[in-house]
Order: sequence, then C-alpha cells, then structure tokens
Amino acid sequence: MDFSLGLIIFGWIFCLIWIPFVIKTNSKIHPRALFVCFFAEMWERFSYYGMRALLTLYMVKIVFQQISSGEADVKSLAIYGTYTASIYLGPIIGGMMADKFLGFRKSILLGGVLISLGHIVLAAQGLIDETNEFFFFIALSFIVVGTGYFKPNISSFLGKFYEQDDPRKDPAYNIFYMGINVGAFLSALTCGYLGESIGWHWGFGLAGIGMFVGLFVFWRNLKHFGDKGLVPDEKYDTTSFFAGLSLNKLIILLSFVIVPLWAILFSYDDVFKFGLTGITIAVLGYLIYLSTKYENGSRLLVVLILFIFHAMFWALFEQAGGTLTLITDRFVDRTIGGSEIPASQFQALNALFIIVFAPVFAWLWMKLNKLKAEPSTPLKFVYSLVLLAIGFLIIVFGAKSAIASGEKIVVWAIIFMYLFHTLGELCLSPVGLSMITKLSPPHIVGFTMGAWFLSYSVGNKMATEIGKLISVGELEANASMAEQISPYVDVYLQWGVYVVLGCAAVLLCLVPLLKKLMKGIN
Repeated sequence: MDFSLGLIIFGWIFCLIWIPFVIKTNSKIHPRALFVCFFAEMWERFSYYGMRALLTLYMVKIVFQQISSGEADVKSLAIYGTYTASIYLGPIIGGMMADKFLGFRKSILLGGVLISLGHIVLAAQGLIDETNEFFFFIALSFIVVGTGYFKPNISSFLGKFYEQDDPRKDPAYNIFYMGINVGAFLSALTCGYLGESIGWHWGFGLAGIGMFVGLFVFWRNLKHFGDKGLVPDEKYDTTSFFAGLSLNKLIILLSFVIVPLWAILFSYDDVFKFGLTGITIAVLGYLIYLSTKYENGSRLLVVLILFIFHAMFWALFEQAGGTLTLITDRFVDRTIGGSEIPASQFQALNALFIIVFAPVFAWLWMKLNKLKAEPSTPLKFVYSLVLLAIGFLIIVFGAKSAIASGEKIVVWAIIFMYLFHTLGELCLSPVGLSMITKLSPPHIVGFTMGAWFLSYSVGNKMATEIGKLISVGELEANASMAEQISPYVDVYLQWGVYVVLGCAAVLLCLVPLLKKLMKGIN
C-alpha cells in the first residue's frame, strides 16, 4: 500500500477512536454546547486547512506556472499572506455584526454558507481554467468573508455557556481547540493527498464538503442552545430598514456584494498592507478608549499588550503554510516506506500533536489550578515563544547538517520542529481565546474577539514579509545545497530564534504588570 494512503487510513481510524474517548471522559464536566461547537468548528477547519495545505503549492505550480519560479514564490507568498491575513481581519466586522444585529447563531450559519460557496468556486476553477487569477480570487474572497462571520462568533458563542472566571473555561477551550485540529489533521492528510496525487480540484472540493457537514451539525443542534446566541433585538429581523428589507437581510445581502470587491484587493498588495495598518491602529486605539469606559477596563489593556506578542508568534508560526511548505517540498528527504510523502501532508503534524496533547494540557491547567500553581495567561505566552524558538533552532540545525553533508534535510528535523511549535501553540492559542471571554466586558465580547483575531491577521501578513526575505526558486542541478538552503537558515535563525527569544524576554519582564491589570483574572 502507498505510505501516504496508509497515513490517511491511520489518521481517520485514530480520530474515530480518540474523539469519542475525549468526549466520553468530559461529557459530565462540560455542557453539550461544547461538543456541538467542537464538531462544527472541526469541519469548518477541515475546509480551511484542507485548502491551506494546497494553496501555496497550487499557486506556485499551477496558477503562476507561466512566470519564473523565483517570481512565482514571491507572488504566491504575497497572496497567501493577504489571504490568511484577510481570514483573520474579517472577524472584526463579523464579531460586531453578531454583537449588535445578527446574533451568534445567524452569523455562524451565514459564515458557513459563504465558505461553502468559496470552495465550490475553487473546485470549479480546477475544472474550468486553473490559471484564471480573478476567478481564483473570487473563491478566496467567499472564504474570507464567510470566515469573518464564522470564526470569531463560534468561539465567542462557546464562552456564553460558562461563567466569566469558570475554572472549566480554559480546559473547555483546549478541547474546542482540539476539534479545530482534528479537522486540520484529517484535511491536511486527505485533501493534501487528493490535491497533489489525483487532482487539485478534488482536494479543494473535499474541503468544501467538510464545511457543509459543519453547517449541518450546528443547524441540527440549535434546539439545544436555549436562549443563547439569538438576535439581540427582533426588530433587526422584522422591521423594514431599506427597500422593504430588514436590517439583517440587508447585512446578509451586502455580505455577498463585498466578495468581488475584496477579490480586487488580492491584486494590490501594497493597498492591502496600508489598509491593514490603518485598521490595526484604529482598532487598538478603540480598545484603549473602551478601557476607559468600562469597570475593570484595564483588562482590555492586557488584550492590547498581548496582541503584539500574539502577532509575533503567528508571524513565525505561519511560515508553515508558506516557506516551511516550500523547504519541505524542495529540500527535505520525504521518502518513507519506499514512497515519497507529499509535502502538504506534513502540515498534518501540527494538528496531530494538538489532538494528542490538547487533552493533556487541559488536564494540566486544571490540576495546577487546584494546586493554586497554574501559570498566568501572560506567563503561558512566554512559554509559547520559547517553544517556538526551539522549533526553529531544530530546523536550522537540520538544514546546516544537510549543507555539511550535501544531502537533503532529514525528515526528523521537520517532525520535531512541528512538535515544539505545537507545544508553543497550546500555551498560547486556546489560552488566548479563553482569555478574551474572561477579560472582555460581556456586551463587547464579539468585537474584542474580532480584535484578537486581528492579531492573527497582522501576524499572517508579517509572515509574508518575513517569507519574502527568502527568495529561492526551484532547486537547480548546478546549484549547491548551501546556496539553496542558506537563505532559509539565515532568516529562521534571525527571526525564528533571536527575535522570538527577545520578545519572550520582554514579555517576561511585563508579566507582573499584566497580572496587576487583569485584576484577579488568571
């Protein structure tokens, strides 16, 4: 049997055993809503990561095949960065729409429909014209706008089922985060294999089916949510606002209209960067303003400060879908069991490690909490940055060893790099989601969650700029290993190790101040 196909079979069997075990052992501790959100988010992330696993390779090898490989790398990384940054930019508006008008339920369903349409268009492009850039950008834009509604609101919606400082909240978000990564794990294995081995549109199409399943799971369980997540005021659904349409219907219509407008941005990288910078300044300024309006508003200042370190973490972590995919494709010995594993399937490692270790971290935080020894949220962020730096140090050593030997990088370097990056992620990402629901005033939790996702957006766009420092085309027969790999080594060492450890040191010094501003919230 083909080893890659064997990985897919192993992955699905493993998840079919592991997920029921985790649910069974936690079903008496947490509300049903956790597991509904778990499955809905799992399938939404299946669609996102299934597409992400293929995106950079698809652009380099198919969409921009007519230009030189070096130029294709730079252009693909720029578009990849704009896309992933947009994915986390949309939640600012989506969160506000849910808070004020649509409610969490309607926002989640609208987002799922838009995402599904994006995958349909992307799969259709593979059958019609793979080099049509605008068609490609329309597909990405459907997913961007849909994720803006889906992503922040399902995270915020889950928080409604727990009290503000409920000790179960961090473990709940760890379990929820495991759901995200079950989807990412299965999609990177399955969609990656289909896309690279059978046909790109097959991979993209399967990712879309995943989103349909997630929508169905959420819709079927609406009756179990009680009165949570409904439209804040029925008049937004029933009262005519413009041309006989209610305000909420008009919002839904405009959500479709904005898709082609957003698609145009993919062709204007400088405009996007300028806009993202302006939005970031405005949002952070508004957070400072809000911190003066609410009781315990100083907690919002913690969100603002950690925003910076969170963005830096993702600027390096998100090399996974860009330069780390390219280095894996070109310079890593991927032959295992007599067959070569597609580069895209290696992105499943991060998700696999989260599936395994998320319940361990959930248990660890609960245990330390009972012992009154649980690290504060800012200190957990420090740990995450240190672990991220260790991961980059491993790939740097692996690359230097390959340069010395003249052979490709050993596969274990990539595997252990993803392991340490994952451990860092578990100290940061689910903790950050939980933090927002604890530190934000209840009436603006959707906006604050959207602002938090903006830090992902900034980090992803920074990842593009860091990735573009590595301008390496296809491996040429007459080029030495050192000439080809050295740019990766230099950038990963400077940014992934030195800069990240510097950020960790600064944050460590700020921990006492941040704990004071949090006013009793851990």
